[in-house]
Amino acid sequence: MPQPNVTGRASLVGAGPGDPELLTVKALRRIESADVLLYDKLVDPRILDLAPAHARRIDVGKRCGRHEMSQAAINRLIVAHAQAGAHVVRLKGGDPMVFGRAGEELEALAAAGVVAEVVPGITVACAAAAGMGMPLTQRGYSRSLHLITGHACQEGDADDVLPAHDWNALAACDGTIAIYMGSRTLGQVTQRLLAAGLDPGTPAIAIENATLASERRLPGTVADIAALVAAAAVSGPTLVLVGRVVALRRQDAVESAMDEVRSRAA
Repeated sequence: MPQPNVTGRASLVGAGPGDPELLTVKALRRIESADVLLYDKLVDPRILDLAPAHARRIDVGKRCGRHEMSQAAINRLIVAHAQAGAHVVRLKGGDPMVFGRAGEELEALAAAGVVAEVVPGITVACAAAAGMGMPLTQRGYSRSLHLITGHACQEGDADDVLPAHDWNALAACDGTIAIYMGSRTLGQVTQRLLAAGLDPGTPAIAIENATLASERRLPGTVADIAALVAAAAVSGPTLVLVGRVVALRRQDAVESAMDEVRSRAA
């Protein structure tokens, strides 16, 4: 097994859902100590500005359907800079371990003998629900939470590739389903859930650009949410929440929270 390289190191850091104020203290400290910052498209520019002036910023631009750099190339880049003695911060939207491919990067770093750590971040399902005053789980409504991806997100895949899920189990769970990266395949996702027996009237909501001043919310049901998202022509990262708890969201909390976000962004 390779011996750890103690001169350089890597931190896989969750930047949270977008709003810089939702960074953890530990994430902020790692960003402030970075020599090299490898960041995704989903990271807010205000977060990048927290890095020191000397830090080299590299846009690795990974989003489904728009790959600036392959995952293998990103792995090599992290390893190379760390082995050259740098503190490399791999900055990811949300949490690195939730559809962030951090596991693949950790494997590459371990194989190269590079010291690495993971700094968790707030994943968008938690942030979006909190902004709406909506519980993700609640007695009598939902006793489980299921995070699924709507896109296979492998290099070379078509944009409409739908991952394999146990649709029958999801439809029968009577829990909350959070669909990440699903705006392009949402019609397929909802069709599979309906075919598996999910009640067409089950509340659903799509949230685009969660926690940012540009956030949009599109409420509906599992039967019509795909059509609503398509009609709205969403272009930013969009999360869809499905389940009876969606009906518990508080409109007053939504309006108050968004007023605060917009005032900070002004």
